[in-house]
Amino acid sequence: MRWLVLIASLWMPLVGMASEVRLKDIVEFDGVRGNDLIGYGLVVGLDGTGDGIRNSPFTEEIMSNLLERLGVNVSGEDFRPKNVAAVFVTATLPPFARVGSQIDVTVSAIGDASSLLGGTLVMTPLNAADGEIYAVAQGTVIAGGATAEGVGATTTIGVPTSGVLPSGARVEREVDFDFTELDALRLALRNPDFTTALLVENAINRQFPNSAEALDAGTVRVSIVGAQAGSPARTIAVMENIRVEPQQKAKVVVDQRSGTIVMGADVRISRVAVSQGNLTLRVREDPLVVQPNPFAEGETVVVPRTTAEIEEEDGTGLAEVPDGTNLSEVIAGLNALGVSPRNMIDILKSIKAAGALHAEFIVR
Repeated sequence: MRWLVLIASLWMPLVGMASEVRLKDIVEFDGVRGNDLIGYGLVVGLDGTGDGIRNSPFTEEIMSNLLERLGVNVSGEDFRPKNVAAVFVTATLPPFARVGSQIDVTVSAIGDASSLLGGTLVMTPLNAADGEIYAVAQGTVIAGGATAEGVGATTTIGVPTSGVLPSGARVEREVDFDFTELDALRLALRNPDFTTALLVENAINRQFPNSAEALDAGTVRVSIVGAQAGSPARTIAVMENIRVEPQQKAKVVVDQRSGTIVMGADVRISRVAVSQGNLTLRVREDPLVVQPNPFAEGETVVVPRTTAEIEEEDGTGLAEVPDGTNLSEVIAGLNALGVSPRNMIDILKSIKAAGALHAEFIVR
């Protein structure tokens, strides 16, 4: 029964021995990357859930500029629409995107609009970090939440002030990058590790002899000429399906907010003794109201009455955690203490401080 309770209350995945994975799943290829885009626009057609113009003067400014570009003179006019919201529009321009292709965009309200549900994004240019326009977004916003409001209460599900436009932007400019002119490729490991870099080098050299070289823990250089596979695109197509067995340092990751503990397969604990117990302090206030007798002189007073007590719960005694030769034995030794997940976190911290936990300890 204890094991069932511990398994239900403590999510501690048993990470087995590393298995072979494709190269494309652990590295990024140099030059094959996206570019972030951002724009500032208007969402119109809202059902009274837009910005309050007095609270969001920038909405009125951009709306006036847009109408004037369309030939409508609104100078000096007093208009207070509630169906318009100012938004930031963000997107990622994928690698090798061509003019005319479409990409997804996200819109987020920046004023006091309560919902973007049912709105339409007006044509919005999207700029990259160099200030150039690379795409233009326009279309119906799909919001992911809803708000219900009454006289005495309001409830909200999701985030109605943010939404997406699937394929809502059209690419108008391409990134100037000639992939075919590369004479070498650099592979960047997502999780840098010297052993993994050497394994990647060896795996590529088995496919393309004498073409790969590990430069550091996070970079492997591959010669296109040495690979003799033709174009860089053909070389990558073959390399990304090569399988390797990545290696990582032993880690224990702890999330104190949720009480989650995740251990890697290589975590080891030296022989150590652990004792755990709790002190509980209870303070209770039971004030007593004292009143004078009827028709007697005096006043009503509140007499404080406090009860304080300290209880010490039975601990586990001094329990021995043996040498952990594998992850299953480590977990079995820790679970034998019969403690809660949050107390388990404190125990792991203490074991690490004692020098008996042989892994990188990460607290989030």
